[in-house]
Amino acid sequence: MCHMFAHQPQENYQSVTRSIRIGGHITSVRLENTFWTILEEIAASEGSSVAKFITTLHDEVLDCRGEVQNLASLLRCSCLIYISRKAGQPIGGQPLMAAE
Repeated sequence: MCHMFAHQPQENYQSVTRSIRIGGHITSVRLENTFWTILEEIAASEGSSVAKFITTLHDEVLDCRGEVQNLASLLRCSCLIYISRKAGQPIGGQPLMAAE
């Protein structure tokens, strides 16, 4: 099983930093290439750019929770939710989202 993960291209898990303007401030977000690719797919499915999607997500979490404690972690978890929903399988048998 680990063979499948160990032999993936290194580019998948190389980190890339991108700058995004949120609330008038430029912030840097460092994620692995795979997560940037998934975010590009999510943004495209929303008819948006990655920067606009991230800004919208940030603002919605800010409205809902009052703060965004760790933007990079929020983005990674959002990617996992997107991929698991796309596959129709929750991760670890636990709901990834609170009931709406």
